Amino acid sequence: MDSPTSKPFFLSSMLRMSKDHRSAGLRWSLPLSGISLVGHGSFLGLLNSCFVFPITSLFPTDAAADVLLEVSTHLEQRTRKGGKRGLHVGALIRVLHKLWWTPIRIQYQMGSQGIKGPSYRFFFGNTKEIFNMKKEAMSRPLGLSHDILSKAQPHIHSWVNKYGKNYLQWHGPQPQMVITEPELIKEILNNRDSTYPKEEVKEYVKKIFGDGLVTSEGEKWAKMRKLANYAFHGESLKNMIPAMITSVEVMLERWKHHEGKEIEVFEEFRLLTSEAISRTAFGSSYLEGKNIFQMMMKLALITSRNTYTLRFPGISKVYKTSDEIESEQLEKGIYNSILEIIKKREEKIMTGEVGSFGGDFLQLLVKAHQDANPSQKISVQDLVDECKTFYFAGQETTNSLLAWTVFLLAIHTDWQEEARKEVLNLFGHQSPNPDGITKLKTMSMIINESLRLYPPLIAISRKVEREVRLGKLTIPAEVLLFIPNIAPHHDPQIWGEDVNLFKPERFSEGVAKATKNNMPVFLPFGMGPRNCVGFNFATTEAKITLSMILQRYAFTLSPAYVHSPFQLLTLRPQHGVQVLLHSL
Repeated sequence: MDSPTSKPFFLSSMLRMSKDHRSAGLRWSLPLSGISLVGHGSFLGLLNSCFVFPITSLFPTDAAADVLLEVSTHLEQRTRKGGKRGLHVGALIRVLHKLWWTPIRIQYQMGSQGIKGPSYRFFFGNTKEIFNMKKEAMSRPLGLSHDILSKAQPHIHSWVNKYGKNYLQWHGPQPQMVITEPELIKEILNNRDSTYPKEEVKEYVKKIFGDGLVTSEGEKWAKMRKLANYAFHGESLKNMIPAMITSVEVMLERWKHHEGKEIEVFEEFRLLTSEAISRTAFGSSYLEGKNIFQMMMKLALITSRNTYTLRFPGISKVYKTSDEIESEQLEKGIYNSILEIIKKREEKIMTGEVGSFGGDFLQLLVKAHQDANPSQKISVQDLVDECKTFYFAGQETTNSLLAWTVFLLAIHTDWQEEARKEVLNLFGHQSPNPDGITKLKTMSMIINESLRLYPPLIAISRKVEREVRLGKLTIPAEVLLFIPNIAPHHDPQIWGEDVNLFKPERFSEGVAKATKNNMPVFLPFGMGPRNCVGFNFATTEAKITLSMILQRYAFTLSPAYVHSPFQLLTLRPQHGVQVLLHSL
């Protein structure tokens, strides 16, 4: 006789229990990838087999997966002899294999290595818990504290304290290993053997970035990265400075109407950074790209509110939500608007109004699209995707950086005065120049401390495509590695007990000294080969903007300001940043 834990006994038990429940005669339907599954006695018996006698108690290995697949295959073989019931139940078993068995198996594997975490809940994972924790955190007043991890990512704050620096959580049936240990972060982001590629973005995020530099992989990524490196570094970046200065001058002209009054700077910086990326990268203006920015913002809002929404794969082919319909319309609108800008540039090249070589980022993209060499040529879709990526990323990150830095300087007026002295010493009342910008040491300290406390991007993710060894851990395939860089930024074990205080002097001797050469503890723009290509662009624009503001104004925080940092793709102030302007 088979032992109670042998596969033949378990399989025969499942099939026997299925026969016992045939009389139930239950009929139901569930849309999945356009297929209607009809349940009956066999399905009811299967559920009893799976949930009354958990497989994990019998097979804490891949043997149980074999059992489920064997049952599925057995039923599908019966289908060929007549009837559709076996096929329907076989398909259902495969769904259970993905939504139930695989998560339980991975949870067991990681738990046996000491990686704990909140329990997996069928289909939903931990999404409901995370959503409720975030909702509760947003309703809780924070005061003017910089201890924002519990506000922006309350689940990570809670579960790191409960389960340790590395733990397992679930986005639906998708396992996410949250990693805050610096050595493991370094190994992942350096990605020496291409072991940890970017995760494949889906649904709404895909509509924002397409298959652009942020999301692409392999040869395509290498080709686009080379173009972006050329456009946003060295001499090319230096040539953008006059356009940045012009953009700031336009903003400061508006500010003359707010002298001695309150002004909301987050919105002001949104307009400024939109204007700056339009001028420097696309040779246009905010007004020309206004429609694109507005549609991108709407798409970002839709993406944010659907972060924890789960749907059966394929269900969108049968039924679309209002958000899905609107996001598709926005995606088409953005595509058509960018195409118009591309066509205008091509016409200017044809008429000789602009040269065929050199120029801005758009010029480089158009040139690559027209390249006769197939290995260098990019498609129209590639061109549009890169424009979308830089329209969004080039504006969002700098907007966040400027808003939080002004917020900090509005509170810490002593550091505001130190920065002003440095600016006046280097530039007087003249516009910033390239040489002086590189000498802004105090300004660099302030910006780095702002990026530590309020990084624009507060999480980085990678995926595991095959079983890998990470440190002392064995990570199974299909696990996402989730790095909440805001966590090491606020870790007292790394930065000291004053971790949540604004102290730019931490960076007085540079980033390497501040981090004790442990770079993964400071990741405002990532690290390794996939670090943010626009890092130098963002910090240069921020230095120019802050210098020109400090030359003209002192500012303090308005009593109307409500401190509520939250994540909408980037870290932003929920209610804006209101300051009082004082003309100098």
